[in-house]
Amino acid sequence: MKAIGYQQSLPIDDPKSLQDIELPDPTESDLGPHDLLVEVAAISVNPVDTKIRKAMAPDEGWKVLGWDASGTVKAVGTNVTIFSPGDAVFYAGAIDRPGTNAQLHVVDERIVGHKPSSLTDAEAAALPLTSITAWELLFDGMKIPEGGGAGDAILILGGAGGVGSILIQIAKALTKLTVIATASRADTQNWVRKMGADHVVNHHKDMTAQLKALGIAPRYVASLTGTEQNWAAIIDLIAPRGTIALIDDPKTLDALALKPKALTLHFEFMFTRSQHHTEDMTEQHRLLDRVAGLVNEGRIQTSANRDGGNITAKNLRSAHAHQESGSAIGKTVLAEF
Repeated sequence: MKAIGYQQSLPIDDPKSLQDIELPDPTESDLGPHDLLVEVAAISVNPVDTKIRKAMAPDEGWKVLGWDASGTVKAVGTNVTIFSPGDAVFYAGAIDRPGTNAQLHVVDERIVGHKPSSLTDAEAAALPLTSITAWELLFDGMKIPEGGGAGDAILILGGAGGVGSILIQIAKALTKLTVIATASRADTQNWVRKMGADHVVNHHKDMTAQLKALGIAPRYVASLTGTEQNWAAIIDLIAPRGTIALIDDPKTLDALALKPKALTLHFEFMFTRSQHHTEDMTEQHRLLDRVAGLVNEGRIQTSANRDGGNITAKNLRSAHAHQESGSAIGKTVLAEF
């Protein structure tokens, strides 16, 4: 099968940083009891792709990246009950298994959803990883009940990125929170408004002053990027007894700064369930099916915003470079090997 892999951690402008390769086809004998064999039709790029490419080289052989995918089930494991061959699916994969940058991919059915029927494969491939992250952050981490949040607000730092784009939409569709997103450029500000943000603030300016001008002290802050740099501002602007959730990797945070306002801190990592085979792994299947339903009802839209072309090493290197530039809005998608 065709695949895209690497053997060394190299800058993305090096042709060897991601290469077109041929690998043996997975077969039914390679499937675990809960596994699906999926023919991949489309993929998308997330920050985790670039982080791992730059930091983790395989000890030998090829490392294949990629988590988001949509495609068609070709074969199923002995204990599979949710899917059958021929089903259209979308999912975000597991961080400790080979990735989706390959024509054929093996994935546990418990973290897979039925693809939204109203979307193309490329449009659907933009959604899984960010939808799972946003959903878990909002409902599991911040513990906001569906339909709840009336009278409260959530501030989303990095609202125009992949997670921010879908978090805005889920919060608007399933809670009564006032949604405030940060964006600093005209194009990103327009994008977060398109996603449904009630208010937009500029994270390069005094966020506390901007929120005071709106008359809002958010009870919830989703810090999706730049947490370490914005930590003091977050502590300053959040309401007492509020909750901060983050997905990035700050090297240090002053935890004692949380005490005067009795704040709660939550780290979200969407790979936890699959990596640790938690008893509730199937929750990711259920929430992806819920997201698909919301899409089909027209309550959520795809966050695909850049067509990366066919799935080739050259195009994937370009997508990685765009992600690393810090200027990405929504998601870059690639379709067809």
